[in-house]
Amino acid sequence: MASVKVLCCLIAVAFLSCSLLEAFPGSGHGWGGKGYSGLAPEFYDHSCPQANEIIMSVLEKAIAEDPRMAASLLRLYFHDCFVQGCDASILLDDSATIVSEKNSAPNKNSIRGFEVIDEIKAKLETVCPHTVSCADIIALAARDSVILSAGPHWEVPLGRKDSKTASLSRSNSDIPAPNSTIQTLITKFKRQGLDIEDLVALSGGHTIGVARCVTFRQRLYNQNGNNQPDATLEKTYYNGLQKICPEVGGDNNISPLDFGSPVKFDNTYFKLILRGKGLLNSDEVLLTGNMRQTMELVKIYAEDEALFFHQFVKSMNKMGNISPLTGSKGEIRKNCHLVN
Repeated sequence: MASVKVLCCLIAVAFLSCSLLEAFPGSGHGWGGKGYSGLAPEFYDHSCPQANEIIMSVLEKAIAEDPRMAASLLRLYFHDCFVQGCDASILLDDSATIVSEKNSAPNKNSIRGFEVIDEIKAKLETVCPHTVSCADIIALAARDSVILSAGPHWEVPLGRKDSKTASLSRSNSDIPAPNSTIQTLITKFKRQGLDIEDLVALSGGHTIGVARCVTFRQRLYNQNGNNQPDATLEKTYYNGLQKICPEVGGDNNISPLDFGSPVKFDNTYFKLILRGKGLLNSDEVLLTGNMRQTMELVKIYAEDEALFFHQFVKSMNKMGNISPLTGSKGEIRKNCHLVN
């Protein structure tokens, strides 16, 4: 009789494990095949049931006051996850033991949204002290920013801890640059366990937000070291960008990544790329980089917004599963800028 009970228990455990893996494909094995557990959308249901409502209320106000903030918070999540995993290392300030990632080339003078994360953290600490991690706040803020920009809704697996370290060197080396070639993009995404579908779908996050002149000037004046513009730029679009971004000066002048609908999360980004109106080199090479798979995906997502949304959600949760700190690893920071 005892052996029958044991067998029944084993079958039940196996069924539960399979069900969880089917529901959250990334929750059983992280990138690189390392197993981990502990991420689930209902992680705070009992310990801080107000978390989602608090985060959304802060974001509604912040994005109403500054529509760019939605894109900034989405970008903050990307730049966090691409450096030693989704662990809020990007929020850490310089200290005796920390060299901040905020000073890396991809982040300096451009990464934004810290004050919004701080406001969310302060409100959560009042209601549920020492419960919700800064890493999970970033993940939820990114998701809610997409929702508030008319994009898709999805459940975010939660339960990440915050890192006690940061890496300036990996922030400089692992975050794809705006002038990346298609091969560099593929290589850097693959390093994170992300494939070509993830690359194109996550690049679609550029459907909201802006970029600084310094990130696309090369395309206007000296794309291949011959003092000539990028030949793939549509002429009228190119002329307009020249007025925003002079050859010298104006580094911080901005242009929308998707001028068709700069604050709406949709598939216009892909439609513009097909017309030679992708702003960054890393946008346009998805079509012109002689990579058949990325080219086909750009065309498919330009035609089918629902399919883009579906893959974007899938890729966001996959990215959110890059090396999370769970269990006894990491900590719940009291102040997102400082190790406890």
